Amino acid sequence: MDRLEEMLDIQRSLNERIKEKRGLQGIDRTVWLQRYALAMLSETAEMLDEVNFKWWKNPKPVDDAALKEELVDILHFFLSMCLAAGMDAEEMYRIYLEKNRENVARQEGRSEKPGYAAP
Repeated sequence: MDRLEEMLDIQRSLNERIKEKRGLQGIDRTVWLQRYALAMLSETAEMLDEVNFKWWKNPKPVDDAALKEELVDILHFFLSMCLAAGMDAEEMYRIYLEKNRENVARQEGRSEKPGYAAP
């Protein structure tokens, strides 16, 4: 089992445990996708606090450990969204590669999509 598959399995187990312990079974997957997206946005806001995005405040040193923890919190909810969408590691990898090829093509002006002509 590769690491992505293992992370998805661990996340699936955690999600099931939370749903069972908190009586959250039977909630529609669309609602779960919304909840996971909102939770990920919340964690992203916490990550932004770690990197001094408030230009109107005095900067503080970045706490690398706290930053990394927030990034992993974001990953938790991202994995949960992927699971709710029915994705497995293989599909995530395949779609990632396809999208990455398109992103590279856009930057090189080779995309069929309008608006990406190379400068």
